[in-house]
Amino acid sequence: MKPVVIAGYKRSPFHFAHKGQLVKKRPDDLAADVVRGLIESSGIDPAGIEDLIMGCAFPEGEQGFNVARIVGLLSDLPISVAGVTVNRFCGSSMQSIHFAAGAIQMNAGDAFICAGVESMSRIPMGGYNPMPNADLYEKNEGAYMAMGETAENLAQKYQIPREEQEQLAVSSHAKATAAREEGRLAGEIVAVECEGETIDQDGCIRPGTNMESLAGLEPAFDAEGTVTAATSSPLTDGASAVLVCTEDFASANNLDVLASIKSIAVAGCQPEIMGYGPVVSTVKALERAGIGMSDIDVIELNEAFAVQALACVRELSIDLDKMNLDGGAMALGHPLGATGARITGKAAQLLKREGKKYALATQCIGGGQGISTVLEAA
Repeated sequence: MKPVVIAGYKRSPFHFAHKGQLVKKRPDDLAADVVRGLIESSGIDPAGIEDLIMGCAFPEGEQGFNVARIVGLLSDLPISVAGVTVNRFCGSSMQSIHFAAGAIQMNAGDAFICAGVESMSRIPMGGYNPMPNADLYEKNEGAYMAMGETAENLAQKYQIPREEQEQLAVSSHAKATAAREEGRLAGEIVAVECEGETIDQDGCIRPGTNMESLAGLEPAFDAEGTVTAATSSPLTDGASAVLVCTEDFASANNLDVLASIKSIAVAGCQPEIMGYGPVVSTVKALERAGIGMSDIDVIELNEAFAVQALACVRELSIDLDKMNLDGGAMALGHPLGATGARITGKAAQLLKREGKKYALATQCIGGGQGISTVLEAA
């Protein structure tokens, strides 16, 4: 196997959809800003890039037209750099990393930009014209089940109380607040311009979030349920990108290697409990890596919902002290197609920062899937 490494990670600030500072920023322009930032920070000659692989959960409207190629042209990559858009819903940009790793093993390129973008302000959840298959709905209505309903299903299945969910949300915001105040997020964020304003800070983090303030919120999806807006990741606008390349390419270009890719996996699960997906994909990824969960030092588990994350924590025996060290999606935000590259790039960055050996990045996917990446210190 040819060693595949992550040698760069950047993202935009993440902001609330519909009310944040990126509402009037086109997603293709936002992604182009991040791609340019990644290239500039790495110092590489972009002519060496084989392909721009971009994840997007709802690739239509301003993030349609094969948005990867559009972004490549907008970011002034050489005309020789190809572009392809990938859709695995929330796992789209992690899938872009997996595709790049596979291409490298086939000697089909030495360096790839693996990116993701989502404007949940400008493209609605589900897209503009969703048309579910009636026959499938009759056979398996979970295939189109709303994400909030699947979260409530996990709450019931695992008997995870509201208080435990809110404790995780409070912790996520506290970690993200500390990371921002201590400057631990600044290095990964590419400042972007929107209507004459420079935006270089995340907008979803709520300092001072506490149990008392969360206790007064109404359930968001079921009047008798336990999941609230505060224990769900917010609708978010954002973009992210990582540089995936061969070890030789990194060495020849004097790149700061963050981590190597040890193993990858995807797996399906029942759609009505889609949040369980990381369990089945992580079991496969760990087996392929030849290690166990106890060997993992750093974990980036996407917090689509607190209850979903906690169900995975229970099933995988995850140590919360190793998870989402700089905050998770409940605090930072979850711009669907951009999240996979963020958490994989972040896991690589944390592995190097913390001086550890193994990291795991994993997330659930609407429709009932999980995707996981195991990283090893370079």
